[in-house]
Amino acid sequence: MLISEYLAQRNAIGSITTGNTAAGIKPAESNEKSSFAEALDNEIRKRQVDFSAHAIRRLESRQIDVVENDKMERLNRGVEIAAEKGSEESLILVDSTAFVVSVKNNKVITTVSADDLKGNIFTNIDSTVII
Repeated sequence: MLISEYLAQRNAIGSITTGNTAAGIKPAESNEKSSFAEALDNEIRKRQVDFSAHAIRRLESRQIDVVENDKMERLNRGVEIAAEKGSEESLILVDSTAFVVSVKNNKVITTVSADDLKGNIFTNIDSTVII
């Protein structure tokens, strides 16, 4: 799955509804539903790492699938661990894929596939999380 497809699926979360109209129960007022859906969506987005335009280009050009082997879940967990330790810029290693992440902004800056790791130097990071 390409990162653009993954992000499109993730952004489809905004269609959350409340109530059960099939059972004759009316949904909450639209502004209440909207506020709840927006708040829930914001909470979900806070916990999921985002990708810079550069990182998205790297994922696509290097054909890195972030869905296989639960990479996204593990990446998010790695960012949480880095944040708990006070890191600001971290190298997160998920299997043989490297993600350079701005922990304070919760954003992947770039990615490096296993084929491109050899001979690479990572600078401007203050931590490494292997997950």
